[in-house]
Amino acid sequence: MVVGSTGFFDGVHKGHLSVINSVCSIAKEQGCKSAVFTFWPHPRAVLQQDAAKFRLLTSLEEKKALLHNYGIDEVIVLPFDKEFANQTTREFFKKYLVERCGVTTLVVGYDHRIGCDLNQSQEEMFEIAREMGIDPVRISEVSGGNNGIVISSTKIREYLLQGDIEEANSLLGYRYGLEGVVVEGLRIGRTLGFPTANIRLYEPLKLVPGNGVYSVWVEYHNRIYRGITNIGTRPTIAQGNERSIETHLLDFDEDIYGLSIKIEFVCKMRDEKRFESLEDLKTQLRKDRTNSLIYLPANGIKLR
Repeated sequence: MVVGSTGFFDGVHKGHLSVINSVCSIAKEQGCKSAVFTFWPHPRAVLQQDAAKFRLLTSLEEKKALLHNYGIDEVIVLPFDKEFANQTTREFFKKYLVERCGVTTLVVGYDHRIGCDLNQSQEEMFEIAREMGIDPVRISEVSGGNNGIVISSTKIREYLLQGDIEEANSLLGYRYGLEGVVVEGLRIGRTLGFPTANIRLYEPLKLVPGNGVYSVWVEYHNRIYRGITNIGTRPTIAQGNERSIETHLLDFDEDIYGLSIKIEFVCKMRDEKRFESLEDLKTQLRKDRTNSLIYLPANGIKLR
């Protein structure tokens, strides 16, 4: 017997956590395994016109790690393509839930449906589940944040693109992060006394917050550092419109080119702007470093 849930779970946010907690709780009561059936890539990236612009809150590995950390025993990743998308609800339930894993209880969110027959109601989907020996459980919507809105991956993306990190983190239940390898940059930061790590993301479809200067926690080589991240086009020193993600680590002076770092966003301190001279930029960077200490207290040096 297996208690399971299905969905993409992008971000594995507080709304998802309500479903996950119910899956784990019911599985414990019934003495059986908990499982999540998720998809890769995102259905929107396969089926919709805006696929090239669509960005994710979590990479596949991040999503799997979060689901396991929240107590799910098994994360089953199903390759999503147009053929997969053409399955009916009944076909999906039979092939994956019943025959593959023996799911006896299916926990889903308030608006979740699956299968190409999406014009059916959720209750009609539940009737199909019952006919196949699956007990459906519906979890109510979850609200959160300062505005008390219904939590969704779409809303979190909007907040991140606006630079509203604190609201996004509130809905996620953890700090939003980016992970990548440090690559060669223009090296101008070092001449100003503010060397930066230029990050190339491991997951190219990961959503990058809106342009600006952010206070961040930085994880490097199993240690945590305070940092300042600039996202944008570096208008004072760069030519063109190519965006970069550059992080200055406080109290740090090592060569980490080619190595992996992870940043977790705490808040946006200011917008990116063009300065009249490098000296003006340097003055602002000193202010940024001072301001960042307000948001990154020394006794808070931990990621979670």
